Amino acid sequence: MMLPTALRPAAPRCAPASRRLLRARLATGPAPILDRPPFALTLGLIKPDLYADPNAVHAVFERLRRDQWEVVRQREVLFQPRDAGAFYAEHQGRFFFDRLVGYMTSGPFSAMLLRRPDPNKDAITAWRALIGPTHPVRAQVNQPQSLRAEFGLTDTRNSFHGSDAPETAAREINFFFPQDPVLVEYLAHWRGADGKPLFLDQL
Repeated sequence: MMLPTALRPAAPRCAPASRRLLRARLATGPAPILDRPPFALTLGLIKPDLYADPNAVHAVFERLRRDQWEVVRQREVLFQPRDAGAFYAEHQGRFFFDRLVGYMTSGPFSAMLLRRPDPNKDAITAWRALIGPTHPVRAQVNQPQSLRAEFGLTDTRNSFHGSDAPETAAREINFFFPQDPVLVEYLAHWRGADGKPLFLDQL
């Protein structure tokens, strides 16, 4: 499924770096930061139930365009059970895990690397606010303008995913877009008080 022309991501400017080159790139860079700035990148998923409806997908991308989101990368994904299990490994053993894996392997879905054009706005918080609470019924009551209020069905079939923290955003973006140059360049600026890259272990 193609993105609307205005939202189609540009081709990567360079091929993804090897792990050794990536580590070398992250080993040098800006001075340490003590206070974390807003995280401008996040991962967004349009899950299988919604992705199967072209009209709904078009409406979602129109909303992204209207809210000035940049879709840096986008790819269609078809999970095998082992892929879904790896992505949702933190939920393994929970009562909903098998249901979640079954849902995410039921058809293709869209993975997006999203960026806010304003570096002072946090993409993780903004995307999660846009998609709304996990349970669509709560979304309809508490955030009726959210995407889940409009498109979500149940707490499992809730149509969208969004990273919940910078650490998970780095890991999840890398899961779908391994060592993407946009992600590598961005994370090179994120350093702890000791001067070491904060998210090297996520890549």
